[in-house]
Amino acid sequence: MPPQPHRTAHDPAGDPPLGRLHDVAGRRLMLHRAGAGAPAVVFLPGGGLVGLDFLDVQERAARFTTSVLYDRAGTGWSDPVTLPRRPGEVVEELRALLRAADVPGPYLLVGHSLGAFYARRYAQLHPGEVAGLLLLDPGHEDMLGYLPEEAAALNEAMRLDPERLPELTDEQLRAAREQYAQLYAAWPEPVREALTEHHLATWRTGVRETLNFDTEVYDELRHGGGLPDVPLTVLGATGRNAYWARFASEELMRAAHDGIRALHAAIAASVPRGEYRVVEGASHQYLHVEHPDAVVEAIRDLLDRAALDRAA
Repeated sequence: MPPQPHRTAHDPAGDPPLGRLHDVAGRRLMLHRAGAGAPAVVFLPGGGLVGLDFLDVQERAARFTTSVLYDRAGTGWSDPVTLPRRPGEVVEELRALLRAADVPGPYLLVGHSLGAFYARRYAQLHPGEVAGLLLLDPGHEDMLGYLPEEAAALNEAMRLDPERLPELTDEQLRAAREQYAQLYAAWPEPVREALTEHHLATWRTGVRETLNFDTEVYDELRHGGGLPDVPLTVLGATGRNAYWARFASEELMRAAHDGIRALHAAIAASVPRGEYRVVEGASHQYLHVEHPDAVVEAIRDLLDRAALDRAA
């Protein structure tokens, strides 16, 4: 079955609980901004996440600069589109959205997981519009070269087909609602409730978004050129991966985590002003929710370094 356009499970008007919809190239895209100042911080969600998953760190960053979160097409409250998509397409869409919302560059791009690919691709395509990069537990096109052979084979075996995944049971839905209630306890109640129901209705989206890693994403980034000489920070999560634990031994997981740490250090070392920071105990999916202080501190530091660039 070919990939299907993703649709939200909210009211027919598709109004988000926060932010507004902007018309971009015939599609409506959700963007929420707060704060004032430059460079603007722009959050690029990981696969299966949406802009409002980053509300806590977005609001904290808004205390000292313009802070923006958004939903790319096919996710969140933005219009549906066939998934997966090429990174360059996602980048040009975000660029057009920022212009439509009158958010001037350059930008500090905060990319999480899949969003880190898109942040790096933005920097490859439009280096003059990027003031800095913050990559939250990013993947990379050369990741398999850093993992033990058994982990690479296991990664292949764990691939999911979103169209073959069964529906969630009532028990799973109840458990998920309880987990989301704890995870997003600091979110305003209307946002928390809408975000929870959205995730429960569209949980296959994260799998769909990553179906083209091997066929398009990796190749486009690998041959897209180097990154600009801007401040870059990589925040790496060290928490135990519960999904891996279902398939791998403790020894293999330790070796895989060591490989990912080496990869993240290499990403930071790939640019003159790269820095690698470890966030102890953080999970891959929710580093920014569990450890918002680490994310906000990294944003502040990158903005300070970008200010030095402007003053030079």
